[in-house]
Amino acid sequence: MEAHLASSAGAASPSAGASSSAASPPLTYAATGVRQDLVALALGKLLAAARTNVPPGSGQPVKLPGHFAGLIRLGRETVAITTDNVGTKLLLARTLDRWEEVGEDVVAVNVNDLAAVGARPSALVDYIAVQTPVPSVFEAIGKGMARGLRESRCHLVGGETSVVPDLVKSLDLSGTALGFFPHGRSPVTGSQLRPGDVLIGLPSSGFHANGYTLIRRLLEENAVDVTRALPGDRLPLGQRLLAPTRIYTRPVESLMDARLAVALAHISGRGLRNLIRLNGKVRFLLDQLPPPEGMFRWVATLSGLPSEELYQTFNMGIGFIVAVRPKQVDRALGLLRKSGEKGARVIGRIEKGRGVYLPGEGVRYETY
Repeated sequence: MEAHLASSAGAASPSAGASSSAASPPLTYAATGVRQDLVALALGKLLAAARTNVPPGSGQPVKLPGHFAGLIRLGRETVAITTDNVGTKLLLARTLDRWEEVGEDVVAVNVNDLAAVGARPSALVDYIAVQTPVPSVFEAIGKGMARGLRESRCHLVGGETSVVPDLVKSLDLSGTALGFFPHGRSPVTGSQLRPGDVLIGLPSSGFHANGYTLIRRLLEENAVDVTRALPGDRLPLGQRLLAPTRIYTRPVESLMDARLAVALAHISGRGLRNLIRLNGKVRFLLDQLPPPEGMFRWVATLSGLPSEELYQTFNMGIGFIVAVRPKQVDRALGLLRKSGEKGARVIGRIEKGRGVYLPGEGVRYETY
């Protein structure tokens, strides 16, 4: 398979994109074909067309539109369910012929969404659509999935493989995960947020599984060789870009067991706009965000994108956010450190108003 995304043998240097961004407007996510306005419109049409009434004996859905996972009450129990895929990060995996990382991703993107409602992961099923099954590729994906399942303490209970050469020209990988609420635990939706609550950020391991349509276009247009390392780094750029999504199950479980979490957010697609999904009646003031470092500083330099676009496309170093009451901050940070979460830090607070505000960047988001 191809070793890099362009024919140039030039080093993967941040300066590669500086001159092109000065000569023409920066490439945005929407310009690559990922238009969130059309996604919202299409989804609205789908939900309106799919609206129906189901007999009570099939369970009672919990009204939580737009959240990270769906909830349904089955008798006295509530379960959470979510589905997600790895996206076009798979195309980078194909280019580099490295598949274990995306196997871990398909677990992570789903169990993290379960964690965002306070659910404990229980089971996952996978779906692979492929042009032609390649046993070695499936084996590598399975090894990555095993790492993610161990870390999240989640069972793989089934799946589906579709060989559809007329539909898929490479491979698509997605999963659906089921979670539950242990005895005495209730879902955390963000509805209880109030001014003064403190926001704690948990660091990401990279771009996770979002923004790769834009990243790949930037690499192609700037003729960046992903087999070479960035200045000062020891790993090839492609390997850095494939770093698997962090799994936040353990740190979230530590806070849920102590009943400290008031709100939970997985910072995935749409970046920090995800916070608005929790509660549209408060403002998320992020005035202590860490400055972009490493790969995030590199993509900002390469793309020339304004902060508004960067923070709604990438996680920019914060992969998960937890809200706690002001008096519980020290205890929450202590429990997070005990769970192995060494990089947790206060990044802001809740105040009166609406939306998300990043004063250091001059960025405001009013809607998801």
